[in-house]
Amino acid sequence: MTQASMTTTADAARSAPPDARSGFRLPTHWLGVAPFFIFALMFLILPTLYLVIGAFQNDQGQYTLDNIRQLFLDASIRDAYWVSIKISFWSATIGAFVGLAMAIAIVRGGLPSWVRSSTMTFSGVASNFAGVPLAFAFLATLGRLGLVTVLLRGIGIDIYAMGFNVLTSWGLILVYLFFQIPLMIVIITPAIDGLKKEWGEAAATLGATTWQYWRMVVIPVLWPSFLGTVILLFANSFGAIATAYAFTGSSLNIVPIKLYAQIRGDVLHNPHLGYALAFGMIVVTGLANIFYIWFRTRSERWLK
Repeated sequence: MTQASMTTTADAARSAPPDARSGFRLPTHWLGVAPFFIFALMFLILPTLYLVIGAFQNDQGQYTLDNIRQLFLDASIRDAYWVSIKISFWSATIGAFVGLAMAIAIVRGGLPSWVRSSTMTFSGVASNFAGVPLAFAFLATLGRLGLVTVLLRGIGIDIYAMGFNVLTSWGLILVYLFFQIPLMIVIITPAIDGLKKEWGEAAATLGATTWQYWRMVVIPVLWPSFLGTVILLFANSFGAIATAYAFTGSSLNIVPIKLYAQIRGDVLHNPHLGYALAFGMIVVTGLANIFYIWFRTRSERWLK
């Protein structure tokens, strides 16, 4: 019996995985995500720490609160934040409502299936179409010598003589809507898909009208997802710089352009004030992302 026990123990040792026998296992399961963490550390975390520290320093490297204090005392900076908040608010609100209506139409509107597939494909592309190409596209279309402007002028409609100017806050909002609406469609469509068919059948069985079903079931379920997406669109617009700078140059007083002028400009060159402006943007977008995660967590409780 002793010999049999020794044989069984030896067989078990031979059949065990090599790492289990040695007691040490290489963390190979982390190799797949290692590039992500390396990129996040090098191009997100370390630069963010650098500018946050720089926001509390002066040119001599001494720690100070003057840069942060200037964010509240300088009227042009306060105005830049206010203009950025208004542009972000309206582009997020309009984009959210238009995107929600389009998402409901393609999911529950009884449209052919190819409409949904083509809309979702276009939305996935357009939500990432920003920067210089997008700004050039709008200037080539609605600028003073843009294609649509010239065509309308050819039939006797001069939109610029009527007061239209694309290089304004509302012009920038119009540009932002090109990627805000598709982003809303991409994010809110899974939430609309999560509305269970049984909820509508139960409401109809209990005698609820279509409006009562939407008011008492659909809207309360979709409300957290909608609000969370609005906040995400707000943060997306608030942090955009390439599109705004390529579209308006330095003519519009918004935070990203003022930040760029402080860091790279020849006249307003004050890097540490630029770091403070960036720190303020991090606070605003960070709060927006916290609320987005909170609303998303609440919506997932219903839509699982």
